[in-house]
Amino acid sequence: MKRQLGLFGGSFNPIHKGHLHLVRAVKKELHLDGVILMPAGEAPHKSTAEYVPAADRLRMCRLAAKNFRWLTVSDYETAKSGKSYTVDTLRALRAAYPDAEWTLMIGSDMLLTFETWREWQEILRMARLCAVSRESGDLPQLREKAESLKALCPGAEILVLSVQAVPVSSTEIRQNLKKNADCSCLLPENVVQYIRKKHLYGNDPEQTMG
Repeated sequence: MKRQLGLFGGSFNPIHKGHLHLVRAVKKELHLDGVILMPAGEAPHKSTAEYVPAADRLRMCRLAAKNFRWLTVSDYETAKSGKSYTVDTLRALRAAYPDAEWTLMIGSDMLLTFETWREWQEILRMARLCAVSRESGDLPQLREKAESLKALCPGAEILVLSVQAVPVSSTEIRQNLKKNADCSCLLPENVVQYIRKKHLYGNDPEQTMG
């Protein structure tokens, strides 16, 4: 019997408790054996203050994953040069884990534009797609979108799950860090300490974050 693994990608700039809540909820709902976090590579068009280096985002993900035995972090995309595409990442993971079946976790907004992704039909042939709704009112639209994609790609498995949202925004966290506001309730403690140590996001080491 093949292992059931999930893939959750993002900039994780920084990774926060909302990300971890979503991953835990999907793992429990779908009875996954494990989940891989995939931090995205560099975004050269963004400023360093807004988008910290890949090495730091990778390290923060690994710190956040420490408390979850089933959660691992891959450097596949951060180690690559140039832009990364999900279809290529899935091909690499399928080769590295031939005993696994994959579930790709995405946000509701990504489902609505999924057919614009590179080789999106190939993605659906390689993995089950799980879109996570965090707003109760968008479920009908998401389910309709899932059905339209399945009609265009027969055999695809697309799930829409409703997960109670944890109101956390990476953008707001970065803004708060610049003001040296207390973000300890939004981030894992070891991530807070790492940000302080590395003075990321304009954080002033002379000020406390809580």
